[in-house]
Amino acid sequence: MTQAKIGIIGGSGLYQMEALTDLEEVLVETPFGSPSDLIILGTLEGMRVAFLARHGRDHKLLPSELPYRANVYAMKSLGVEYIISASAVGSLKAEVKPLDMVIPDQFLDRTRSRISTFFGDGIVAHIAFGHPVCNQLAAVVGDAISALNLPEVTLHRGGTYICMEGPAFSTQAESNLYRSWGGL
Repeated sequence: MTQAKIGIIGGSGLYQMEALTDLEEVLVETPFGSPSDLIILGTLEGMRVAFLARHGRDHKLLPSELPYRANVYAMKSLGVEYIISASAVGSLKAEVKPLDMVIPDQFLDRTRSRISTFFGDGIVAHIAFGHPVCNQLAAVVGDAISALNLPEVTLHRGGTYICMEGPAFSTQAESNLYRSWGGL
């Protein structure tokens, strides 16, 4: 099976990558079921990349239906060492406006309906998660965005991404609470 070192998971609105060439669609079976869609292997600037549409190319999966573990397992089985996940999300701060890009360095997981671990069923493990984002990868992505020199895009490095149970958006009271916690 073809290998890729970099994986890209596209959120709402990012169902394909036009810049990919030499495309190959791959079905990867995992112990956690099927991923959200076929994984698209392609070449981007001379590098093999694995791309997956998080909600499926037809946007058929609700956030609470996403097979997160299957998606990550499939990427890992293709040799992926770095995952870049792009999402179109709202902001809790006026200074983070539409079209801005944020590279968070922390997360608050407010989901409750999905399994949040690869372990269990006799496998016990505790994972350090104090620093959930790879600083080197964040720097490379941030530098690449800056190098594009897009005047309509402001880059924000660092901040807390709040992942909530979808598809509903937060109430004003929840947004105020998340804002008080430092969420972007």
